[in-house]
Amino acid sequence: MDPPGTGSTVRRIMLGASLRRLREEKGLTREVAGFHIRASESKISRMELGRVGFKTRDVEDLLTLYGVLDDAERRGLLEMVREANTPGWWHKYGDLLPNWFTTYVGLEEAASLIRTYEVQFIPGLLQTSAYARTVIRLGYPDVPEAEIERRVHMRMQRQDRLTKKDGPRLWAVIDEAALKRPIGGGEVMREQLQHLLEVATLPNITIQVMPFRFGMHAAEGGAFSILRFPESDLSDVVYVEQLWGALYLDKREDVDPYLTAMEQLCVESTTPGGTAEILGDLLREM
Repeated sequence: MDPPGTGSTVRRIMLGASLRRLREEKGLTREVAGFHIRASESKISRMELGRVGFKTRDVEDLLTLYGVLDDAERRGLLEMVREANTPGWWHKYGDLLPNWFTTYVGLEEAASLIRTYEVQFIPGLLQTSAYARTVIRLGYPDVPEAEIERRVHMRMQRQDRLTKKDGPRLWAVIDEAALKRPIGGGEVMREQLQHLLEVATLPNITIQVMPFRFGMHAAEGGAFSILRFPESDLSDVVYVEQLWGALYLDKREDVDPYLTAMEQLCVESTTPGGTAEILGDLLREM
């Protein structure tokens, strides 16, 4: 059985992908589809990416527009609407999270492979609670302590799937600068580096370091993540976070450059053994 909310995210992504396939098979634009359900082109785009909830009436109207008249096929897709609209566990934190990040958490929960490159901080899925608390305080300096703790708790809850039997594979490339940036002081950083050493021994976690000596490299544009899903008919999604929003890319021509950059990063970065050596050296220096 899927963890609470994980199945709903997969259904939302699958339903969106199915609607896009049906639209493209009919040769219709998103603008035409949006007009048919009294919505904008951007809403159709968000629906097809699985980034919004679905109204049964909208899906029914789109299926009619796309020529899906078979009762069994319609029932199957409409059942996915009900499943896709089931809230995930992270929705209880909805008051803390912007919509664009709520979408990411849902995608992360559904992914079977998460590949991420980070420049400034240790990736959230690999942070200790003390390190996360410091980072969150930097981003939200004026919020009450209780809210800080809720944000920390959510970040720790996101990590739970990594230790489950059916958890995703995490492949992280961390810029050396993130390892040397003294977030929270010496004790917090020592604990964080030791934690990286420990989790790197898990069979589903690979950690590499992009060392300073390489100078310019394939991902000079900054941090990004690539999410892959267990369903073969779902495309990879690239997530690029910005200061007040995020980009979600799933078209092959948009995803491929990031896949190429990630592959190059992995080639140029340390081996897992080299990662352990760098982390050990840093700990000894501290």
